[in-house]
Amino acid sequence: MINKNRFILISAILFLLGINSSITPQSQNVLSKDGVKIVYKVFGEGEPSLVFIHGWSCNKSYWDEQVKTFSPKYKVVTIDLAGHGESGQNRKDFTPKSFSADIAAVVNKLNLKKVIMIGHSMGGADIIEAAALLKGRVIGLIGADTFQDLTQTMSKEQAEQFLKPFRENFTQAASGFVKSMFAATSDTILVKKVVKDISSASPEIAINTLLNIFTYNAVPSLKKINLPIISINNDRYVIQVKENSKYVKSFKVKIMKGIGHFIMLEDPTKFNQLLQESIDELTKQ
Repeated sequence: MINKNRFILISAILFLLGINSSITPQSQNVLSKDGVKIVYKVFGEGEPSLVFIHGWSCNKSYWDEQVKTFSPKYKVVTIDLAGHGESGQNRKDFTPKSFSADIAAVVNKLNLKKVIMIGHSMGGADIIEAAALLKGRVIGLIGADTFQDLTQTMSKEQAEQFLKPFRENFTQAASGFVKSMFAATSDTILVKKVVKDISSASPEIAINTLLNIFTYNAVPSLKKINLPIISINNDRYVIQVKENSKYVKSFKVKIMKGIGHFIMLEDPTKFNQLLQESIDELTKQ
């Protein structure tokens, strides 16, 4: 009984001191280069630091399953980019370069020295640009269903044609767009959640972000960073491995079969396994 009471007392003290590992850290914030407040969370300790960047109209909570798995071993950082989640919206143009400044502001505030950045979808472009700002600190990039074609870009006219339905009825267009990203076998509850999240985003910010992603050209920054890239993708789209390899130090793909675009949510166990493999490969280079 004495031992049990001592255990309860120690646990209570640890809880009050905020060092119980199960406690979710409080959100922190930093100002980006243009003064926008960027909200982020930090979990765990250990190198390399893993910095997770969400996709279009999503937020840092989309990485919760990865936080649970990787924070016992690594320092894990999740960020809400400007215009997303808890971060500020007072920005005129939401571009990969402006998002990269958000990421750099967090990495610099935390003084991270050895970083692997993981980006989902749109986040892939953002981590390329962030790596260009953080030379010497980033050892590799990992994509989550992105980087299918590093050279792909649209003209502004093509992008505007695609975005026309979004300007006319954002909620309807965004809902259809997001549903198309899932597989027929995807969990219906998850589909509804993601559709609701994204279709509830600020239309102005979401459309501006898509326009800038569609017209983004990654090649100039890829030539600057010269880093290895590993991309974890579903099997629905062709990946231009040979072409991509021309612009990076090395390019490798890992495939998850039978799922949709939100691979870290749809099969977190398999995704986390491939992510750990990728981290191990990048740290050995």
